[in-house]
Amino acid sequence: MKVLVIGCGRVGSSVALELNRQGWDVTAIDEKEDVLQRLGENWSGGFVVGHGMDMSVLREAGIEDADAVVVATDGDNTNLVIAQVAKRRFNIETTVVRVLDPARAALYEDLGLWTVCPTQTAIKVLTEAVTSSTERAEAPA
Repeated sequence: MKVLVIGCGRVGSSVALELNRQGWDVTAIDEKEDVLQRLGENWSGGFVVGHGMDMSVLREAGIEDADAVVVATDGDNTNLVIAQVAKRRFNIETTVVRVLDPARAALYEDLGLWTVCPTQTAIKVLTEAVTSSTERAEAPA
């Protein structure tokens, strides 16, 4: 199975490494060649330097043969555009996109994109932590 991981920061590089460990054929894309160090010197996957919105970069990385695409750059707008291109132009059914803005994530999820919103997850977990903590404190002993 082939996957492209677009954006090789902390999140993207970790996803790329984990999928590679699981046996996926992984190609990472990032504008900065020096982020290749995040993948380590034993990286057996591919790496393409370029912008994930550039069609020639996507083709060089093998998007036409990809089974999945993960989009995790540091910009919501960039991520959403790349994800839409992967899903609609290249028909990649498993296109997963990180979106930091909860409202934007909900909108694009309604439009059919598989969104992951770490901000919304943090809000939920932090709220539940406070709520469960105060419920325990108020419970009779």
